[in-house]
Amino acid sequence: MRIVIKFAGALLEDDATVRELARQVAALAQEGHEILVVHGGGKLFTATLKRMAIESKFVGGLRVTDRETRDAAIMVFAGLLNKKVAAAISAEGQPAVGTSAADSRCFLAEPMVHNEVEGGLGFVGYLTGLNLPFIESLWREGLVPVAPCLGIGSDNELYNINADHMAAACAEFLSADQLIYLTDVAGVLDGEKVLSAVSCHEIDRLVQFRVVSGGMVLKLEAAKRAIEGGVRQVRIVGGTTPEALLLASHAEEAASVPGTRVLQHFHAAAQTAFTAA
Repeated sequence: MRIVIKFAGALLEDDATVRELARQVAALAQEGHEILVVHGGGKLFTATLKRMAIESKFVGGLRVTDRETRDAAIMVFAGLLNKKVAAAISAEGQPAVGTSAADSRCFLAEPMVHNEVEGGLGFVGYLTGLNLPFIESLWREGLVPVAPCLGIGSDNELYNINADHMAAACAEFLSADQLIYLTDVAGVLDGEKVLSAVSCHEIDRLVQFRVVSGGMVLKLEAAKRAIEGGVRQVRIVGGTTPEALLLASHAEEAASVPGTRVLQHFHAAAQTAFTAA
């Protein structure tokens, strides 16, 4: 099975959590699955910018990324965090390798259009393709590729990409069987209740009625893209839930699966978070 796993940046702040998730990734790879790990790291990125006295500027909730800010993103994402994740998986007996966009032009990007201006946010982009033969060559060698949320443009510049959307695009381009978001909450929440399932057509209503907000909106939008792009199964799971990744990846065999499954269509088993007044 081909699986894309996205690590939320918040999970990377705790070394014990990183080790535990690395163990589960290693176990899946050793079962013979082809795995791509994608990770973010926004909190550490923001803290690093502050230490470097680089001001963070936002337009409509999106970070403006000038060259200095972009260079800091490369340092944090492709440097410290990427090597931390790859090292943790390798330490569990499963060789992993960090692969940024610059390596064999592995992840391709174009600058994001903002207010009808391409590159209006600076070095912020979206994924337009990937080097499939390169990634498959890593899998043939028994390696787990670990990718930071960066893409390389036709101008040979590196662009910062939202990690949730990058994971969804990777899953689509790889024709993945599963996309699993490991996040710092238990799943999609309606108050304190974890929804076992959400259908794509419900997502707009969940956002409109503020059942979900912030980063979960981006995850659900990305999950919808993946489903519509042919990814068979998408799950949003709390990364600190015991055995969360293994249970989510073996959902058809497990009696109880944590988190939320995103479905193409609503069915009777799905719990809806929206009730019409």
